[in-house]
Amino acid sequence: MATPHNAAKPGDIAKTVLMPGDPLRAKYIADNFLEDVTCFNTVRNMFGYTGTYKGKRVSVMGGGMGMPSIGIYSYELYHFYDVESIIRIGSAGGIGDDIKVRDVVIGMGASTDSNYAEQYKLPGTYAPIADFSLLRKAVEAAEEKNIKVVVGNILSSDHFYNDYEKTNELWKKMNIAAVEMEAAALYMIAARANKKALCILTVSDHVFTGEALPAEERQTSFREMMEIALEIAD
Repeated sequence: MATPHNAAKPGDIAKTVLMPGDPLRAKYIADNFLEDVTCFNTVRNMFGYTGTYKGKRVSVMGGGMGMPSIGIYSYELYHFYDVESIIRIGSAGGIGDDIKVRDVVIGMGASTDSNYAEQYKLPGTYAPIADFSLLRKAVEAAEEKNIKVVVGNILSSDHFYNDYEKTNELWKKMNIAAVEMEAAALYMIAARANKKALCILTVSDHVFTGEALPAEERQTSFREMMEIALEIAD
């Protein structure tokens, strides 16, 4: 059934959805990696496509920026469209000293400064983590392709511009590899729905060195991350 945010009909969406934040990156993946593509959503210009990759049916859809946005789209995919796995593929800011621009980072855990988990009324602090089966497949796919990946803890932040200038230094002390804005919510939504989720990131800039990729290259250059995600879709 259609939702206020997704015009897809039952059966339009595959069991695995790749979810970049940028809907134009979803279009790029559909145009350059998938065959027999159909577009199932253009509501709010949050493009969604289904096609095949090496004979496997897979969908790709934008998820927007921030935890409220990916929370809406992932919830609807899991609950209304029978999606089993969502693989977030996005950009991140490097924090660790050993992280470089263009590195691929896989979020084993997603720390957060968000209050997103408050809705679950848990009697403690919840630790959002990836699905291990997807994580293991991603690492194995990267090894087969001779792609170096960093697996570790990432930060899902509510703040792109943070008023407290020492924030990233404090997270760095806790061995956070990179910062982005969506994975923690995705991992929580998946856990609550008893579904699978994984976040694979490409480092587009580094918080401390100042090195950064231009916006155009962020849309199209993250090929290694995209190929890993496509390989593990089933």
